[in-house]
Amino acid sequence: MNTIPRRKGPRRGLLGTLALAASLSLVLAGCGGGEPNAEGQATEAAATVGEPQTGGDLTVLLDAGFAGGWSTGLDPATSNTVGANMPQNSAIFGGLFTLEADENGENAEIVPNQAESYEFSEDGLTLTVKLREGITFSDGSPLNADAVVWNWIRALSSGSTGTPQLDLDLTREMPELDQQFLDDLYAALPEDVDQAVIEQRLGAVQAVDDLTVEIHFSVANGAFVNAMPSTSLNFVGSPTAYQELGADQYSQAPVAAGPFTVDANRLSERLELTRNEDYFRDGLPYLDELSFQSVAGDQVLYQTLQAGQGDAIEGLSSVTLIEQAQENPNLTTTLGAPTSPYVIQLNTRKAPFDDKKAREAIYYATDFEAINEGLFGGQGDMSQSFTASGGLFHQQEVEGYRTYDPEKARELVEEIGGLTVELGTTDIVTARQVTTALQTQWQDAGIDVTIDSKPLGDVITKFTSGEWESMLQTAGAWEPAAGIGVAVRFGSTSPFSGTPLPEGAETATQALEENLNTELDEVLTNAASTVDQEERGDLYKQAAKMISDEAYGPFGMAFSPAQVVRKGVHGPGLTTPIPALVVNSGVLYDRVWVEQ
Repeated sequence: MNTIPRRKGPRRGLLGTLALAASLSLVLAGCGGGEPNAEGQATEAAATVGEPQTGGDLTVLLDAGFAGGWSTGLDPATSNTVGANMPQNSAIFGGLFTLEADENGENAEIVPNQAESYEFSEDGLTLTVKLREGITFSDGSPLNADAVVWNWIRALSSGSTGTPQLDLDLTREMPELDQQFLDDLYAALPEDVDQAVIEQRLGAVQAVDDLTVEIHFSVANGAFVNAMPSTSLNFVGSPTAYQELGADQYSQAPVAAGPFTVDANRLSERLELTRNEDYFRDGLPYLDELSFQSVAGDQVLYQTLQAGQGDAIEGLSSVTLIEQAQENPNLTTTLGAPTSPYVIQLNTRKAPFDDKKAREAIYYATDFEAINEGLFGGQGDMSQSFTASGGLFHQQEVEGYRTYDPEKARELVEEIGGLTVELGTTDIVTARQVTTALQTQWQDAGIDVTIDSKPLGDVITKFTSGEWESMLQTAGAWEPAAGIGVAVRFGSTSPFSGTPLPEGAETATQALEENLNTELDEVLTNAASTVDQEERGDLYKQAAKMISDEAYGPFGMAFSPAQVVRKGVHGPGLTTPIPALVVNSGVLYDRVWVEQ
């Protein structure tokens, strides 16, 4: 059995959510929180700020346009905002795996958390996950292999957009399972679920013993573990609690084995958590109480923090406010490695961007360099592909990429008889600023532009309806096959993609059912599948050139989100950088502490 090699380094892209966050890409060292030793205690890295202290409470402010929206609840199997709600999910569920990094944000790697270890078979088709012994959910029931299988089958079968599309080996026979387990599982699945499909999935995902789970793929999946922390599969809840609470109440207050338990939940307003006294890491979490408050926009976020009504902001995106925070002696500002470049997605499945010349006109009319200089002081990490310097397989330039040329843009617009475009985006301040700048540039090239800014949930609805023309979003993550990865934006069967459907398919569902793929799909699948890291890098270079050659969407600058906290708050991901798996830097809330 061989563990897939993991390339270390401050690098950074799966399925889970979309939205946009930007901030000034300056590296500012924060005060440390330290990584845990085997007992979960902080190491000597935290010595510069003193030893972590137990107790106290923390209120984290989240932008209502992204992480601060959880209108579909917090059940990972049914939530449509799993990736955006990483703060809430990691605090409640903890996770089988976490992404961790050195104090300076470098050498990021996936670390088993509730899992103890993982191994791939030599052919890469079977992943074996060993769980830590003795972990219980906060209701006292065990976090064992049966619980993981129950959660994974639910996640794969309940429609969450936070669940990855997996090529499972559906030819394996379902093992003999306890009837009560099956009854409980089916009771937690949609009423119209296909029992034959569930049985196939139960053949592919099996509990080998009480602490061992195997998942069998039809093709090797070299990105699966890297992607885990940003997906619904990472967050394991109590099957017993689900049966007792029912779907609605469980979605409001899921019961898990993370560092905190749910005390009160007002959807997309405020989530109040308390310390899990039975947390499996001795001495953790440090905090007694942790709350997440949804706040509308950067200005209000910053004002709320300054007024003492919050202790931390996850993902401040206004450059002006970030600069103010950096100059404020009462605040600590930390920026992680940039991982997710802006991209203008073009929907090739309908007019006007079913015409390649219209797509080329957008490339030539777009000057992200000028936007970077004008809005962000030139501090952005420019990219011509779905990677940025903080992520794996970074590629800054792509051969043959169409760069800013307004004359060519005007010629193409005239040639196709004019171009009228609706440009959508997530309704946060930086997104609105960038779309306004793009509107001006495109209008200078003779393109008529209207802007449509919507809350995250509405953007998801717009994407999944297929009734959109262009979207300013982000693409990429620490792992290109994870988070808001390249396949999410450019895979033909993704609900958040506008690339052409495979030949012979009228819908993405049909393409999936009939196993139809585009050439780009094949390259992306191979890149995600192979366990050879050098080969993966070469395949992602090939994918970047294919996207560029077909003009599927121009890329721009990438930024590291800003974490801003009041003095006296410390912890990994808040005051030390961790590369972002989705948009904002992940926070290890079990190790966050406040000075008493």
